[in-house]
Amino acid sequence: MSVIVTDNGFQTDDFAGDILALDDVTDSAALAIDLDPDADPQDLVDRLPVLHLIRVDFPSFADGRGFTIARQLRLMGFTGRLRACGHVISDQYAMARRSGFDEVEISDDQASRQPEAEWTFRANWQSHDYQSRLRAG
Repeated sequence: MSVIVTDNGFQTDDFAGDILALDDVTDSAALAIDLDPDADPQDLVDRLPVLHLIRVDFPSFADGRGFTIARQLRLMGFTGRLRACGHVISDQYAMARRSGFDEVEISDDQASRQPEAEWTFRANWQSHDYQSRLRAG
């Protein structure tokens, strides 16, 4: 099982469709796709208008390629749900949100090690960034 983390805390996954690996997609009818961290977002450019969810894998908390993928997808015009999954830690939640992710999917085991309060502590990611603190003086 897994837990979905949003700005409101822990949620259950409410996405009802199948999430397919990019390599397993055989037609343009897929509504949700899994992306590996080495995927090229440009491969999805023709599919973006029909996709409801893109889930980007983080194989390690030290692997930040997923943040770049999220930013690229948003710059390409993707407006659907963008989900980080795998080894994202609570300290990275603000960065995930700033780069374009809507939510983070973590394992139940990780949720027990990093409880909801550690994630919601960072849910005010929009007002507590470095530039805002500098501008405030």
